[in-house]
Amino acid sequence: MMTTPAATIASIVERHAHERGDAVWLFDPDSKVQISWATLLRACREVAEQLARRGVKGGTSVAIACPNGAAAALAFLGVTYGGYRATPLNLVAGRRAMRYMLEHSRAPLLFVAESLQSSLREVLDELEAPPDIVLLREEEEVSKIFAWNEKNDAVGNAVEHCIEEVASPSSDSEALLLYTSGTTGDPKGVLLSHRNLVAAGSNVALAHALKVADRGLCVLPIYHINGLCVSVMGTLVSGGCVVMPRRFSVRAFWGWISEHSCTWFSAVPTLFAYLLDEGCAGREVAESLRFARSASSPLPPETLRVFEDRFGIPLIESLGLTETGSQITANPLPPCVRKAGSAGVAWGNEVVIGDRNTEKVLSVGEEGEIWVRGANVTRGYLRSPAETRKAFTRNGWFRTGDLGRMDEGGYVVVTGRIKELIIKGGENIAPREIDEVLLLHEDVLEAAAFGVESSRYGQTVWACVRLREGRSVDEAALVAHGRGMLGAFKSPDRVFFLEDLPKGPSGKVQRLKLRALVKE
Repeated sequence: MMTTPAATIASIVERHAHERGDAVWLFDPDSKVQISWATLLRACREVAEQLARRGVKGGTSVAIACPNGAAAALAFLGVTYGGYRATPLNLVAGRRAMRYMLEHSRAPLLFVAESLQSSLREVLDELEAPPDIVLLREEEEVSKIFAWNEKNDAVGNAVEHCIEEVASPSSDSEALLLYTSGTTGDPKGVLLSHRNLVAAGSNVALAHALKVADRGLCVLPIYHINGLCVSVMGTLVSGGCVVMPRRFSVRAFWGWISEHSCTWFSAVPTLFAYLLDEGCAGREVAESLRFARSASSPLPPETLRVFEDRFGIPLIESLGLTETGSQITANPLPPCVRKAGSAGVAWGNEVVIGDRNTEKVLSVGEEGEIWVRGANVTRGYLRSPAETRKAFTRNGWFRTGDLGRMDEGGYVVVTGRIKELIIKGGENIAPREIDEVLLLHEDVLEAAAFGVESSRYGQTVWACVRLREGRSVDEAALVAHGRGMLGAFKSPDRVFFLEDLPKGPSGKVQRLKLRALVKE
């Protein structure tokens, strides 16, 4: 079932509950909690009414700190259903960033999983005005997940407020405040309305032909835009089912697919590398799958080839951002043309390649910044008018910060991030090109190239790699491997070995952290 961007999350939940209330919307493999559309509607109404009883004003932020699962999904949808602004906290952001998100959002209430209560105590103690706390019991049945009548002794905030009227959100009401995981400075709070989120889910459903019968496996955290808008909103809009374990597990992954007859899943290149490195599964475990989907960072061509050969299903490359409700472009499903190394074509929004300086749209084949415009695009950043102005061109195109080019068929190839370009001797070098060469070495599982200061060239190329388990290779061999395929100018002069590469919540390697990490 498709819907229009003028709908709201509340109207979609109500319609599904009315038309097919007994159908299962979500299954949590860890708690074994199963949520039907009718149960979802009752839970959403309860959350909205309880927030109103606690005096939370419509349109304000309500923070959520919870791993994936039934509790996290119900908290998000219940908050947005009631006309409040859901603010999921990045659970791997660190104490300083967590404190900033709570202060900047000015959330008067925080839903927190019992498993995280003690770890958040230091953050809450540092706040001048800590939010009221409602505990989420992750292991309980739906009716007992929300501990409404309990007080958090660590904070000591009593729930004694006047009752607010439950709000009825419009399509333009703010539904989500999600903080970007920037590599420098404080994160930016991206605002997305009901219209944005519904459009985002509709674009995903359109690109992947999602139907009521589809069952998606959500292994990416829903405090990140990919997990939230692709897996949750895509399923919500299409009326299908989502299977949501607490976290990704290589060993449990194919069991989840098989046991729940999942027809699709969305992951990031790092997770695909882990699945392939496990090496024990083949086509027989992927029988129910229609496709797999990759996003958040470019997928190495070799990873795509090996995955499709082993499992016999199409691996769909895509591109998305927090500010665009995730998906901007995606490759079409077979029998339409898929182009390896391309992020695909636009679905439900407009995409062009532009000149960052002149703000002119470039011709086919020219490299520039990828711009997007559509109902899924953010209205801006919370209390950051200057950042909001910088993010848009005079004609209303959102500047993604990604470099790329577009071919005659509208297929977009991402060539790098503007901030991550290596400029050596005045020449631009895309780190992705170096990554892909290093990943062709049989001993390398992960690779990321980056620039460091050089008195001779301005910048020179270094790289960090993670080796496959049980493999061994020295730096000289990898440097020689790079030079043999890239030439001396582009290949890395130094290669460093790490047990793991630093990543954000989406699984994307944070290149700008590597420079400081190896210099230490």
